[in-house]
Amino acid sequence: MPAPPRTVRRSLLVASAALLSLSVTAPAALAAPAPTATPPAHMSGVGGARLAQPGTQVALAPGVPALPKELTARSWIVADAESGQVLAAHNAHWRLPPASTLKMLFADTVLPKFPKTQTHKVTPGDLAGMGEGSSLVGIKENETYSVHDLWLGVFLRSGNDAVHVLSAMNSGVARTVQDMNAHAQDLQALDTHVVSPDGYDAPGQVSSAYDLTLFARSGLQKKDFREYCSTVRAAFPGETTKNKRGRSSRGSFEIQNTNRLLAGDAGLPVYPGIAGVKNGYTTNAGNTFTGVAERDGRVLLVTVMNPQSSVHDEVYRETGRLFDWGFKAAGKVQPVGTLVRPRSAQAAGAQPDPSAPADGTQGTAKTASAAGSGSGGMGIALGIAGGVLVLLAAGAFLVNRRWPLPELMRRRPRP
Repeated sequence: MPAPPRTVRRSLLVASAALLSLSVTAPAALAAPAPTATPPAHMSGVGGARLAQPGTQVALAPGVPALPKELTARSWIVADAESGQVLAAHNAHWRLPPASTLKMLFADTVLPKFPKTQTHKVTPGDLAGMGEGSSLVGIKENETYSVHDLWLGVFLRSGNDAVHVLSAMNSGVARTVQDMNAHAQDLQALDTHVVSPDGYDAPGQVSSAYDLTLFARSGLQKKDFREYCSTVRAAFPGETTKNKRGRSSRGSFEIQNTNRLLAGDAGLPVYPGIAGVKNGYTTNAGNTFTGVAERDGRVLLVTVMNPQSSVHDEVYRETGRLFDWGFKAAGKVQPVGTLVRPRSAQAAGAQPDPSAPADGTQGTAKTASAAGSGSGGMGIALGIAGGVLVLLAAGAFLVNRRWPLPELMRRRPRP
């Protein structure tokens, strides 16, 4: 059936997201053991049997370029953002601390709940509970910020203060963590257990390269998400001051995106075609990053977790090498797995996921051969959960094989 008009789609999606936040309950707390020093011998099979195996999974064949040799990350994945095909992976389901890349799940969960023009006056309680040494955008108590300002703080400066203010607007940190865990379950991101919404190190807080890629893929279907994650720099409201006559004024200061593939760094040029998504760093997680880039009409997602090399900006360098490989290998290499659809998308009447068996349980790809192919890719799906929402979802559900990336990316120089 033809897609509904854009304004109708937007209204349906916003309404359904609001209803969803009231209708779902958080799953029972997941067992979240501390990450091991080496990947487990058997990991989750979500997306295909090969992704459950430790080590590098790629179906090399004549005409397929060899993977880069300079890869030190504990875990990584290269996937086609539109088809969902996983082109190659390394310990894709290893449960590791995610750092601020977890903010992608936070944004995908909370962003639809508040219009960007809504404002909020920050109270001292809004900023309580942030971890020592948290990254901050510079939010001040008793100042008023728009939701648009707060999301810029989340994406550009990875501001834990902005996350906590938005969480306070969402009935508190505990409710936000509950919502994020529920949304992760719907996305079939079963490696993920959220303890702190900002990604700050916390006992039992884990995710995986596979799950972070699911979060990015889901979030990128939201126009505002794409806008925020691709913004290089922006003006952020400062603190209100008074002059000698008692007149109040409030200036602003510039913030720049800490994603170095997007903004560049000394010795690291902007990656051609980059359009987001999110970087992170904590003591336990090391450096983590998920990026999206386009070249010649193909859109790829790459996630890299915890490179062991001490080279400056190594997480971005390894991401760039994997992007380069992916663009050369796409269309030639057989996939080793797939990015699965949300459970709610399947409930809403989408075509069944080929990796799921007829009984509805999560399936795996049939092949486990080192040179075999994984399950086929699927179109991008925007999921809407809840039985009461199924009829609404039937009209609002989208399979966006060509969702638009920002014009910012399209102005980037080509290789």
